[in-house]
Amino acid sequence: MRAYKTICKKGGLTMEGSPPTPPAICNCLALRQAARRVTQFYDRVLAPSGVRATQFSILAVIGQAPEITMKDIAREMVLDRATLGHNLRPLIAQGFVALRVGADRRQRPLTLTRRGAARLRQTKRLWRAAQATFEHTFGSADAASLRGVLAEVASLDFEHPAHSPDKVEKRFR
Repeated sequence: MRAYKTICKKGGLTMEGSPPTPPAICNCLALRQAARRVTQFYDRVLAPSGVRATQFSILAVIGQAPEITMKDIAREMVLDRATLGHNLRPLIAQGFVALRVGADRRQRPLTLTRRGAARLRQTKRLWRAAQATFEHTFGSADAASLRGVLAEVASLDFEHPAHSPDKVEKRFR
């Protein structure tokens, strides 16, 4: 946080040849700060279950769609497969999720085990408490609006040809 305040005092983040960008207008920074704050809160509330917020989301997705593949979970949760794998490993090791080889050997369907379904039920009670606290603190209408805006942001394609990474990179050479 000290580094962030120092950057703010010095006029913002800069890249060679570009004017300062105040951190307060950086969309990525604002989203990441909010995501970290909310994730830390949910992690604290879910802690008695031994499941982190990121793992709870995975369990919930698998619980709603048995036999879902890793590829489909990654797409639905907007995760790369490495991050998904990192979060799945402890769930598999603890016996909450089973990974099997599908009819098409390239597929790896995931299912909740009985133990995983029980842990999901237990964790849902804690999750509901976290949801209620968040909505009480932030406001129910604002929370619903926020989810809608964030769903829209998550669905956007930021690979606009005029702003492709290749073209931006060339400007900074």
